Amino acid sequence: MGLPGPTEVVSHMTATRIDEEHVEFILDPCHEEVTDMSAGEGFVVPAGGGKHFNSLTPGRSFAMKLLGHETHESIMMFEETLPAGTASLHHLHNDSDEVAWVLEGEFTFKIGDEVTVGGPGTCAFMPRDIPHAWKNTGTETGRVLFLYTPAAAGGFIEELAENQPTDEAEREARLERHRWKVVGPNPL
Repeated sequence: MGLPGPTEVVSHMTATRIDEEHVEFILDPCHEEVTDMSAGEGFVVPAGGGKHFNSLTPGRSFAMKLLGHETHESIMMFEETLPAGTASLHHLHNDSDEVAWVLEGEFTFKIGDEVTVGGPGTCAFMPRDIPHAWKNTGTETGRVLFLYTPAAAGGFIEELAENQPTDEAEREARLERHRWKVVGPNPL
């Protein structure tokens, strides 16, 4: 892909070429279109870039960094801001492995039967078909970078970015479509 052309929108930012070696990026909140991104050519999502949306849980938000269709379904990645006490479903993915990298805060992870607590720099690998759950067990809001590979299970989060399910039947259909299985309440 290379550097942007003379002026084009790059994921909520306007990129203006200053000269052959320099490009100026200006945050452009009026645009949500993303430049054609191709995993074959590679691309960069600048700091603050990606699609942002809030959860129905106050203080919880998502910053979508890499979407499945942008990476030829290789990976899907997002950063999530999570108030203290926020917990995931106790679930598994049939088709994707999940990675969580703690950026801020303290999180407890249950992967299979193992429970581990970790702060910034902690990396959790949750293999497909293994029940897992996590919870912000710290006293402050935390941030975690989540990655699914292949991107299939991340499609559930991508759909949430577009709209929230209107009822339990729609939520269940989405979970099934992206091959998530809820195995019970969060045990943490």
